[in-house]
Amino acid sequence: MSTPYPFTALVGQDDLRLALLLNAVSPAVGGVLVRGEKGTAKSTAVRALSALLPQVPVVAGCRFSCDPAAADPACPDGPHDIGGDCVRDARMVELPVGASEDRLVGALDIERALAEGVKAFEPGLLADAHRGILYVDEVNLLHDHLVDLLLDAAAMGASYVEREGVSVRHAARFLLVGTMNPEEGELRPQLLDRFGLTVEVAASRETDQRVEVVRRRLAYDDDAEGFAARWRDEESAVRGRIVAARALLPHVRLGDGALRQIAATCAAFEVDGMRADIVMARTATALAAWAGREDVLAEDVRQAALLALPHRRRRNPFDAPGLDEDKLDDTLEQSSDGDGGDRGDDDPDPDGPGGGGKPPESGPDAPSSPGSQNEAGQEDESSTAQAPAGGGGEQQAVRAAEPFRTKMLSVPGLGEGAAGRRSRARTEHGRTTGARRPQGALTKLHLAATVQAAAPHQRARGRSGRGLVVRRDDLRQATREGREGNLVLFVVDASGSMAARQRMSAVKGAVLSLLLDAYQRRDKVGLVTFRGTSADVALPPTSSVDAAAARLESLPTGGRTPVAAGLLKAHEVLRVERLRDPARRPLVVVVTDGRATGGPEPVAQAGRAARLFGAAGVASVVVDCESGPVRLGLAGQLAGELGGTAVTLDELRAESIAGLVKDVQGSGSRMTRMRSVA
Repeated sequence: MSTPYPFTALVGQDDLRLALLLNAVSPAVGGVLVRGEKGTAKSTAVRALSALLPQVPVVAGCRFSCDPAAADPACPDGPHDIGGDCVRDARMVELPVGASEDRLVGALDIERALAEGVKAFEPGLLADAHRGILYVDEVNLLHDHLVDLLLDAAAMGASYVEREGVSVRHAARFLLVGTMNPEEGELRPQLLDRFGLTVEVAASRETDQRVEVVRRRLAYDDDAEGFAARWRDEESAVRGRIVAARALLPHVRLGDGALRQIAATCAAFEVDGMRADIVMARTATALAAWAGREDVLAEDVRQAALLALPHRRRRNPFDAPGLDEDKLDDTLEQSSDGDGGDRGDDDPDPDGPGGGGKPPESGPDAPSSPGSQNEAGQEDESSTAQAPAGGGGEQQAVRAAEPFRTKMLSVPGLGEGAAGRRSRARTEHGRTTGARRPQGALTKLHLAATVQAAAPHQRARGRSGRGLVVRRDDLRQATREGREGNLVLFVVDASGSMAARQRMSAVKGAVLSLLLDAYQRRDKVGLVTFRGTSADVALPPTSSVDAAAARLESLPTGGRTPVAAGLLKAHEVLRVERLRDPARRPLVVVVTDGRATGGPEPVAQAGRAARLFGAAGVASVVVDCESGPVRLGLAGQLAGELGGTAVTLDELRAESIAGLVKDVQGSGSRMTRMRSVA
């Protein structure tokens, strides 16, 4: 077994270390979500923590790590004969992103359950993590239903496995730690709220600190055991401090003054529900125990707020997490009544790694990605359309109009892509539509089909009792239909003819609305822009819709309109993405007025490029941004070549684009069916 990197050898990252240690002191805090860029020691810190946790006594032979002092009466391996108990190290169990539901919660042997009535249960990762650490790297990439199961188990302290009326329950109390890179997509606000604490981590910009990080890492890689030995005393000291804080925790007093500060803070920052208040109370209590005090002070409440509230203020994917610390200080001061509300400045925090921590380096609340505004009025389209090729006549970026709610926009047919909420697909979860022979492990039994398959063979199998004689060949897997996430690729015209201030603001607002819809439906998104003489991939396909919104907000305009270049670039993006993720079906949204300019026969070239999409059966829709009394209808012609449909900007502003487009006919027809969705 490899030697883990010592926790006390980590350089900086005070908030991360403090949050992990508080959960080690009080697992009831609810775990930690670590957000940060790649290469910031997120995984290293979590793995290092496991070596600091005290050993746990377990019932010998129990696969569910029952405590001999309080054995679970409902344990599947029970009843336990207490005796011969043993002590082992606390485990750190890692949940892979691609894990199945059975691997997480465990699996029942359905064949034995039906034929013998025996609950033959194979424990999953939740059982392995009981009384230890469950670590989920890239938790934002985990399937939603697995995250739901994981957080439910963490909240209830137990895991339930049910298959066709057969139920097994076992204890599952663990320290939950998730790490994520926000560039790869966000968690839903409902799931964010289920994590007790969150910390933002980033690489230090101080030269000396970066040098020390590299020096220590190279020393560890050269001789891991020798490096760990040099930090053994510091590790032992922190381990002893955790034990002492756990013993002190039940004696810590949370006074009415501190409770009022907690309630006033949660109310002032308008967090939803009451979970934030409870988490803050538990965190403040753990902070006092970690500092060796029996009273919660105002400084504990403040630090608890900085750890427990930032992620709970994020209500949509375009909100930046963070907390206004000036507002926090004002709230604490106003709500202090002298009882437990002392600032505690004269009470020094004991020394030790993570002691006291530092406030997260998050700025005050501000609108995300504010765009610079052009002071000029509406541009004359005839002049901007003739701007010099190569980006001449560039206009400053304008702010997007207020986003609006859209109705569903889906791809026709039945897909098999990643679980989501947009288009119809064969999935592991959803309504049952039929049955088939299982391919690999059986996960969803179709009981009626299984009985029907086994029934004709009962006499030949010598059935004599009441039980049904079931063989593996009789088992049938339920086929289910649910929803998948798609790749929504936006192809946005940023040429001079689109530069009119009001028009571009409306266009950006519409795309922003569809981005918000894509976030809610768990899609991947991409952004291609074209202007001047070429097209650019402003954002490769990603799950981070807030990154797409930021690129959209700063998008400048100007130059000619190379529609063909934009479509060819989009076609190349889809080709590459199809190799990476062949099951995910695309939906192309082209935002343009269709006025192709630049180069020989620009309209004809655009038509030829568009026909590539029609021939490949790619679902598409064109947002016609043409305005004014004279309309050429070029966007409609482009939609016909794509095999899609066009909607005008007026229809878009009436919040009707996604309502008008339900099924975009991909293959078999060049025209798209449109149907309003209630």
